[in-house]
This record gives sequence, C-alpha cells and structure tokens, in this order.
Amino acid sequence: MQPSMVMERLNPPNGEQQLVERARNGDVHAYDALVASRLGSTFRLAKAILGHAADADDVTQEAFVQAWRTLPQLRDTDRFDAWFGRVVVNTARMHLRRRSRVMTVSVGTLEMHDDPALGRADVALDGVATSQALQAAIDRLTVDQRTILALHHLDERPLKEVAAIVGIPVGTAKWRLHEARAALKRAMESQS
Repeated sequence: MQPSMVMERLNPPNGEQQLVERARNGDVHAYDALVASRLGSTFRLAKAILGHAADADDVTQEAFVQAWRTLPQLRDTDRFDAWFGRVVVNTARMHLRRRSRVMTVSVGTLEMHDDPALGRADVALDGVATSQALQAAIDRLTVDQRTILALHHLDERPLKEVAAIVGIPVGTAKWRLHEARAALKRAMESQS
C-alpha cells in the first residue's frame, strides 16, 4: 500500500469528512457516497471473518443499516473509518453467534477423488485444492484471529488503524497478529 493511501485512511480527505458530517445530519445522498466507497472492502472483510459469501452479503447489508441508524451518535467525524470498521466487525460477530445456533450444510463443496481418467495433475485443480486447504485452515481460527488477519493483510490496514477498529492498544494488536499468524501456520501444517 502506498504511504499516501495509508495517510488518507488515517486522516481522511476533507471531502469525506464533510460527507460523514452531512450523513450524520440525515443526508441520504452523502451516506450513499460513503457506502459506495466502502462496499467492496466491507464485503471482503465480512467474508474473511465469516468464510461464506452469502453470510458476507447479509453482514455487509446489516452493517450499513446499523451504521446509518447509529451514525448520529458518532462524535468525531474524523474517526468514521475506525468506527465503521468496528460496526462491521461487531455485526459479523453477532451473525456468527446467531449462525452457531443453526446447522449449516454446504452443497457447493464437491469431494475430489484421485481418478486417473480425470487427469489429477491439472494445475488448476491443484490451485483449487490449495485454496480449499487455506480456507479450511482459516475456518479453524477464532473470530478474533480471522478479524485481525483480514484487517491487516486483506484490507492492508496498518496496525495502528487495526488497533483502533478492534478497540485495543497497538501493542496488543501486534501480539494478536503474531498469534493469529502462528495459529494459521499450525492449522495449515495439521492438514499436511
């Protein structure tokens, strides 16, 4: 990530701060502009935490609705990005709590068998297997571990910003990131 992009995230441009202020005062068009600029990254973060695109769609929508409802309570408009990140993370956590009470069955996962007629040496199939192994390892992580990895590596946010979103000191964020990486490594190794 470019240093200028990091600075923009930490200190949003004045135009965005004005959008936040207008949205906070009930301007739907200003809020639409804020949503449009965050839609992709919100979905990616939700999918990284939840592991399923359908759940991520639901959480993305819920997070934007929740943010609209509680936006008037935001005091520091320059902290909107961290505040909104916290809304997304908390919405994803609530969704996981509700989901844990319901049994889900994935119909999209196909079992792959070593069949000489299928040409198992196909590089594309190996890539799918690797991707599935990584997803399985990520699924074994805790919500906190998935969240910190997604914020730092997927969204490319600096640790200072990750700490602000999660609501912890920077030193704790560094430690949790280290622990999450180690847990992911162990989960990958256990699948070998």
